[in-house]
Amino acid sequence: MASAISGAFAARKFSINRNTGVPRPARRFSSVEPGLNEASSKIHRQFRAAHEGHLPHAGLDATRSSTGVVWCTERAGEHGFFEEPEKWANLGQGAPEVEDDIEGCFARPKTIDVSMSGREYGPTAGIKPLREAVAHLYNEMHRQGKSSKYTWENVAIVPGGRAGLIRIAAVLNNAYVGFFIPDYTGIRPAYNEMLSLFKNFAAIPVPLSEEDGYHIHPEKIAEEIARGTGVIITSNPRNPTGRVVANPELAEIQDICRERATLVSDEFYSGYNYTSNCDGSTISAAENIIDVDEDDVLIIDGLTKRFRLPGWRVAWIIGPKEFIKAIGSCGSYLDGGTNVPFQEAAIPMLEPSLVQKEMVALQTHFRDKRDYVVGRLRKMGFVIRFVPDSTFYLWLNLEGLPGPISDGLNFFQACLEEKVIVVPGIFFDLNPARRRDLFDSPCHHFVRFSYGPRMDTLKMGCDGIERVLNKWVL
Repeated sequence: MASAISGAFAARKFSINRNTGVPRPARRFSSVEPGLNEASSKIHRQFRAAHEGHLPHAGLDATRSSTGVVWCTERAGEHGFFEEPEKWANLGQGAPEVEDDIEGCFARPKTIDVSMSGREYGPTAGIKPLREAVAHLYNEMHRQGKSSKYTWENVAIVPGGRAGLIRIAAVLNNAYVGFFIPDYTGIRPAYNEMLSLFKNFAAIPVPLSEEDGYHIHPEKIAEEIARGTGVIITSNPRNPTGRVVANPELAEIQDICRERATLVSDEFYSGYNYTSNCDGSTISAAENIIDVDEDDVLIIDGLTKRFRLPGWRVAWIIGPKEFIKAIGSCGSYLDGGTNVPFQEAAIPMLEPSLVQKEMVALQTHFRDKRDYVVGRLRKMGFVIRFVPDSTFYLWLNLEGLPGPISDGLNFFQACLEEKVIVVPGIFFDLNPARRRDLFDSPCHHFVRFSYGPRMDTLKMGCDGIERVLNKWVL
């Protein structure tokens, strides 16, 4: 009997009836039956096999799936990406171009001097000179004329945004944590894994409306607080939709949260702001804080995006001193702290006048790239209702395409055949408890297109997508 059961069920997940010892039938957690597109699609089968949340009884399986970009890159590797990456248009990686040829941007260091102190273990909260430089930058750019100013004690240096979010999660009290979808899940896996690893809070997803441009209204924040949410976590500007909450609405949201909820604001795309004619202005909740040691606002940013140094893994968290002290301390058992020589090398980059000039050049360059890809995609027939006013992403709705390529996974697969990488929208559905099937996801018919890479890569990518459409439309 045992061998018969193992043979019949070896290739699939199942649960056992504890009373009879007989395997129960597989169960779907979706209101939608798989259609022909999925049943005949290799990429859908691969996705379900790799992501336990889309298998029956996923809640009983403790395995961890790979992140969105990693999974997409692995699939591209099956098509030869690793052998000849220069022949591919990688529009999936959530990183900006890192070269020194953007007009007006300062040259990044090519060598780093290692001081004697740089050979030692650094403090897990970061070295004091860099903490001072970050505080000074925010005071100059966002706290002019305000009596309450940031000091070095309001800043913790962390080894990247993921580590920053994990540290914040470690110091949260028992609370409902509200977050908005679509948002970056496997792309920046700290969100998805953080919300499912830590048991000291319950994650509450809040879907945003495509018809409303995925906008976060103050009324939405008030509703979440009214139902008991104690922590609001969001990216602003937002990945993958390219939308931003700016003042006066941002100030109104912070007023609603004040003394009611902690606001965690991921501002890694704060420099990619096209709402003020590329004048170098950046978006930050720091501008609306009344008292830097009383307002429950934690801000995360770093060198990764707007300074175009993702490989350095230097980021920071800004907030009230008591929070920062705890966040700095927990680095001793979570990540060990940030590389000291890179911290030292980052200090001169944060001089406020240098940053202002850098942001002007950055915004002008990336706005031009945005306009190029939006123009190309619209000519192909894509409907782009909301042109991004920030970040370097497009959130592309595929529902108007022919059926076989009208969902994110199949479109992704078709793009791989033309040496183009995009990211299926399913990876932006924060679903930490893995309760929802992929076909029930509001992100299923989307892909994220990144215009972070160089212009020649963007042109190659648009050409490849055009070939995909020509196969199905003509």
